[in-house]
Amino acid sequence: MKPLSDFLKQVKSSASVQLFEKDLMNVKENFKEITKYLKSRLKTCKGQKTRAAEQIRSMRKSVDKFLNKLEQEILDDLETKQSELKSKMETILQQLKAEANRISQLQNEFSQMTQYATELQMYVGLREIEKTTSEAAKYIKDLKSGDQLDEVNLELTISSELNSILKDVKSFGNIHINTRPFTLQVNAGRNDQAQYVVPTIQPIQQIKPSLLKQLTIPQDMQSMKSLKICACRILPDGKYLILDSHKAKSNLLLFSNNGMFMREVVKFRGRSYDSCFVRNNIVAVALGIQNQTALVDVKKNKISKSINLSQNCNSVASDGQILVVSNNDKSAIVSLNDMSRTILEGVVGECVALFKGNIYASIYDDNKVYCYTHTGDTLWTFIHDDIMSPQGLTLDKNGFVYVVSSNKRVVVVSPEGKTCKTILSEADGIRDPWAIDINRETGIIIVSTQISHDGDDDNDDSDDSDDSDDSKKKSYQTAFVYKI
Repeated sequence: MKPLSDFLKQVKSSASVQLFEKDLMNVKENFKEITKYLKSRLKTCKGQKTRAAEQIRSMRKSVDKFLNKLEQEILDDLETKQSELKSKMETILQQLKAEANRISQLQNEFSQMTQYATELQMYVGLREIEKTTSEAAKYIKDLKSGDQLDEVNLELTISSELNSILKDVKSFGNIHINTRPFTLQVNAGRNDQAQYVVPTIQPIQQIKPSLLKQLTIPQDMQSMKSLKICACRILPDGKYLILDSHKAKSNLLLFSNNGMFMREVVKFRGRSYDSCFVRNNIVAVALGIQNQTALVDVKKNKISKSINLSQNCNSVASDGQILVVSNNDKSAIVSLNDMSRTILEGVVGECVALFKGNIYASIYDDNKVYCYTHTGDTLWTFIHDDIMSPQGLTLDKNGFVYVVSSNKRVVVVSPEGKTCKTILSEADGIRDPWAIDINRETGIIIVSTQISHDGDDDNDDSDDSDDSDDSKKKSYQTAFVYKI
């Protein structure tokens, strides 16, 4: 057995010293990052409390303003009706007073007549008195027989809806603690260390899609006038859903796992702009200027619910718990549990996606891709020459952002918004792409594109044009399916 001194000769110069030094630095850096993260969360929670309190006070002001309006309206109505009754009764009182004065005057004349009048004067006077008293008696009789002396009362009935507030409304609202997975990446140490280890994520350079199939479009839809793809979605069972949108109408079309057309799911009036899978058999469809988002039961082929909003609904995304509905001005978060709404003024997007609580958006005119927190704070903004007029976007299970670009490309942006890579282009048959989606579990991706019957390289992006020539009719839209 070797003596201990032989083992200790080169300990200080061994590789282990450098490894443990690096381990200590990593652990310290991890503590520093986590501490920074928690302090940031404390600040965020404080901001959330402030915004929630502002919403509560704003709602209280709205309720007070609404109730004050209702109160003033009914007080005005009360005043009007009381004035009408008062006017009618005062008119009758004036008439009665005039008749009473007339009778009093006759009484005085009758007294004078009995003392000083001649027989002839008495006879004529009695005839006049008889006529006047008959008229007075008839007036009283008419009053009694008519409705002028009916008892008229003012009565108040409080609205049953208003009464129900006191009985049915149990609280001002609910405060929920919504937990989302920890997403902070810290330095991973060696496997035998007790510290947080980041899962291995393939580099962006290794993302290479391989073509699996092309959706088979029915013959009667093979023209630019017949099919205009605004969204394409992969359902959990592997089927494909296409949103076909035109000026006067739009349709949800269902395709099988092997890409064959199955049926029309539901039809909408006017143009629709986007769709997303929600949960179970439900998908959401953004109905644009109708200020509505429809929830559609794909299995039952019907609209199960329409959500009305105070904004254009141009894009929609869901994680099964909420809907994010966006346009170029703002976004609305709709809770699917109680249908409550939260407006995010700073979050704008013509196309949106959700991943681990964050909101991702693309702006066509800005040539940018954005990443926001669920409270509306901007995490990063990405711009690159490969991304021109971005349209649809989606994310895989590792947080890579797949963006459809108008320059006939599909570009992948890294999770932190630092780098990108073009993975599909015109050389792969990508022409006039608009929509994209990915199944995060299987890595299957679908991209809309335009193809031609005979390979003509026409580029008709008109919508419902009536003057398309024969060559344009040879082009039609479909979608390619890839495996990542």
